Amino acid sequence: MATSTLVVVPGDEIAQDALPTPTGKKKTLTLGPGLRHIPPNTITTTIAGALATDNRKNAAWIDANSGRYLPTVGDLVIATVQSSAADNFNCAITPNTPYATLPHLAFEGASRKTRPVLLPNSLVYARVVNAGKESSPELTCVDPSTGNSEGLGPLKGGTIFKVSLGMARRLLLRSKGEVTVLDHIGTKVGFEITVGRNGLVHVDGGDVKTVLAVGKAIQETDEQALGEKGQKKLAERILKSL
Repeated sequence: MATSTLVVVPGDEIAQDALPTPTGKKKTLTLGPGLRHIPPNTITTTIAGALATDNRKNAAWIDANSGRYLPTVGDLVIATVQSSAADNFNCAITPNTPYATLPHLAFEGASRKTRPVLLPNSLVYARVVNAGKESSPELTCVDPSTGNSEGLGPLKGGTIFKVSLGMARRLLLRSKGEVTVLDHIGTKVGFEITVGRNGLVHVDGGDVKTVLAVGKAIQETDEQALGEKGQKKLAERILKSL
């Protein structure tokens, strides 16, 4: 399970003993949002927040619920198409920030003739592949090693719900015991969720009532910082209403 032990500000250097101690098979340290590697062995922070680590995944990141999302290479995000240019879609991933670019050919099987047609306000699940400070973020909807979508691409139907950046991280990590309300609800009704590291969750299900109930359950768990017992009670209340 992930833990947070140290509050940091931009520019802080992370001591070696504050980093995770691998307990699983993964030996290579994975750095998430808010951390930067300066060769050979220095790790510094780029945002303020709490240092979070996961020994099992051998990962570390800065957990910051507040503030706006900062694109980081490798992050999964839910982007909203704003317009289409000659070779790219211009997509919003955070309010009031420059648009990210999503190449027309960055989709599974896409070619000049078969590239997708995405209208303004279309939703896309994508991965950040470039987050340079001097250029707009770049997105892709394919795994570069396989050329397959691996679950990325346009999102159809369903509804978008906003959550804190910390909640988005918890949902993506699926850490044991972190967010159980969805497991409880899922024993009785079917639904699918897609989580963006930029604080957006797309919920799709059999009917509108289920979608709204699942989305509100995620938001209530987030806003009230519900623990296991609170999440179980919330799930029971929601199931009774469905």
